[in-house]
Amino acid sequence: MGKQSQSSVRTGPTKYFFLFFGMIFTAVGLIGIAVPGLPTTVFMILAASCFARSSPRFERWILNLPVIGVMVHDFRSGLGMPRRAKAIAITMMTLAVALSIAFAINRLSIQFLVGAVGVVGVWYVGIRVPTREKVLLSRDPQDQ
Repeated sequence: MGKQSQSSVRTGPTKYFFLFFGMIFTAVGLIGIAVPGLPTTVFMILAASCFARSSPRFERWILNLPVIGVMVHDFRSGLGMPRRAKAIAITMMTLAVALSIAFAINRLSIQFLVGAVGVVGVWYVGIRVPTREKVLLSRDPQDQ
């Protein structure tokens, strides 16, 4: 007998768990379009991942969004982010964290926590997320 393909769509309570978090991540991602410092793409990537396990229709919706869908496709294929998008993301995160610490947060412990989370975010985007241009240069020309 041939190998049967398994659907990644869950059933029962697990399906609704992923659907719920997919909706939450989508909402936060959409808010991130308007709120400086709040990333959009990362939440849409998380949402698409949740929808892949709960609702193929919502997953297709995210993948077909004009700009965000392309970025989710790039992330899934290992391309990461374009250099310019990484620079903008790092700049916005740094600015949002600095302004929050300087003007919006009075407690030193919360300032430290926000600063630490900001450093982790900048490190992750700057170091861990691949740069699209570098990935494309390193790939074999026959694969492109």
